[in-house]
Amino acid sequence: MTTVLIADDQTLQRFGFRMLLESQDDITVLGEAANGSEAVRMTAELNPDVVLMDVRMPGLDGIEATRRITAAGDRTRVLILTTFDLDEYAYAGLRAGASGFLVKDAQPEELLAGIRAVATGDAVVAPSVTRRLLDAYVHHLPSGAPERAPVVTGEDPRLSTLTEREREILTVVGQGWTNNEIATRLHLAESTVKTHVGRILAKTNSRDRIQAVILAYDTGLVHPS
Repeated sequence: MTTVLIADDQTLQRFGFRMLLESQDDITVLGEAANGSEAVRMTAELNPDVVLMDVRMPGLDGIEATRRITAAGDRTRVLILTTFDLDEYAYAGLRAGASGFLVKDAQPEELLAGIRAVATGDAVVAPSVTRRLLDAYVHHLPSGAPERAPVVTGEDPRLSTLTEREREILTVVGQGWTNNEIATRLHLAESTVKTHVGRILAKTNSRDRIQAVILAYDTGLVHPS
């Protein structure tokens, strides 16, 4: 059973999400938060598997709430909801520790699949889609937007423990390659690729694959196309 906390300042939006989620036999809604402060407090109290987090909320917004929740080090993962073409803060949400994001007009089955994926530690969207979305945000972030990823030059300490092969794989993960594509193009067994990815996540203290993609951007291994 996957447990979910819904965080959104719109009552009707929360109601719609609850109706959808409670129609599933394997998902339980533990509660609803109307702002970021409530989301942080209720996450600590209820320890849900997933927080469905709106970005724009009064008071403490979804970005800072995500940062506080993930900084606590608990098992709860955050799935950011955004309008995408209007919301320049989604990239900041991922950098704050969210495990992925979906647009609010996603199909119901996409939202459900996303929640289940996040709950098991997977990325919400395919790596190639993640790459395109991150590229779009990097290009459209205004110069004054908060949490813009810095351009890193020289060696980054987060890469210092990686082997040459692990650095190579992190680079292509950042470029949107799937495990199968990495295995095929680098002539490796897919199980070997999974082992390398797991070691990369552990060595770089990345929560999941999406965080590894962001790391590849931050350290200059990958640049927006």
